[in-house]
Amino acid sequence: MTLMTKISGSVAIVDDDPAVLKALARLLSARSFVTRTYLSGPQFLFSLQDGVPDYLIVDLQMPEMNALELQHDLTRRGIKIPTIIITAHDEAGMQERCMSAGAIAYLSKPVHGTTLLAAIDASDTADD
Repeated sequence: MTLMTKISGSVAIVDDDPAVLKALARLLSARSFVTRTYLSGPQFLFSLQDGVPDYLIVDLQMPEMNALELQHDLTRRGIKIPTIIITAHDEAGMQERCMSAGAIAYLSKPVHGTTLLAAIDASDTADD
């Protein structure tokens, strides 16, 4: 596959917490999404050589690269992926910063399945 090839119905999940990765992957797989999980932003960026996912869910605060840094890197590369940012540590003004960087949603942990799926659906509706 080339770099810009879409993987149909796919969601990349980036979080440094394996339990979060497992829970979100299980939820989305039950809804027929193909999921791929990554423990870091650099690991996800390396995976782009195999194709670009339809959606990206990324934890705001991670050790190697936070969600905003990942968003800026994707923008610099000219890659647009509907991105949902999740966080356990909401900070004043952070939602606005994330949305300005291109996120389609900003959700607090624990992420409720219906809220997450609604954010994905909203991005599909916005594309139509």
